[in-house]
Amino acid sequence: MSYGLFITGTDTGVGKTIVTAALARALRLRGVHVGVMKPVTAGCQERNNELLSEDAELLAWAAGVECDDDVAPYRLKEPLAPVEAAKRDGVKIDFSRIADCYQRLAARHQVVLVEGAGGLMVPLNGGLLVADLVTHLKLPLLVVARPDLGTINHTVLTCFAAGQIGLEVKGVIVNRFPAAPGLAEQAAPHQIGSLCGAPILGIWSDLTGSPEQLVERLAEQFNNDPKSDIILRILGGAEDDGCVGAHATNCSAGCSSCGA
Repeated sequence: MSYGLFITGTDTGVGKTIVTAALARALRLRGVHVGVMKPVTAGCQERNNELLSEDAELLAWAAGVECDDDVAPYRLKEPLAPVEAAKRDGVKIDFSRIADCYQRLAARHQVVLVEGAGGLMVPLNGGLLVADLVTHLKLPLLVVARPDLGTINHTVLTCFAAGQIGLEVKGVIVNRFPAAPGLAEQAAPHQIGSLCGAPILGIWSDLTGSPEQLVERLAEQFNNDPKSDIILRILGGAEDDGCVGAHATNCSAGCSSCGA
């Protein structure tokens, strides 16, 4: 049985793609057949008369899969709110098409990680928001937050809004935490964990390097964290799929997923 998780952010530019790719890479290193999806990308690069989603390509690289139309069904040219970028491209974002792509991915992967665009309240089609897409796909949420001043408000608002519309928030990852945090950064994780109603599942370091280097280093750090199995169980994959946990690469637990 496939398990899906939707990764959203408290804002644009918080590092959702790196976090999603690092989780995909970590799962892949554990022997999990992981799929990825970036349903809507605005601000795509044009190459050989084709729009390409660099975010989706990074996710696909991390998961070791092809970046096909199911992984990135909507690639829009302008770096605008998706609804505006779609208008300029003469495109209407169709949730049914996205759901069909997701179902095809879910049919061939144990876990599918779906990265949203911006935050939950980003418009995709008329009055339909990213939050409506999450509802349509019936997926739980992982929230990626920044560590600096203002993040408490943004993160609590995101989790509160999700709860108001019936979305399940599995947890929060605070991304790009500085090596020398100021007073605001030092206090933020505790306040977020106390107020947003979901656990802090990670405080990920602010690293330098290429996107691929960041993904590899964060994935390695995640898999070396003694709490990584607990985090995966909270996210739900290990509960629904016995091979997502620590024994994924050498399963002898008799789970139905690997046939051991």
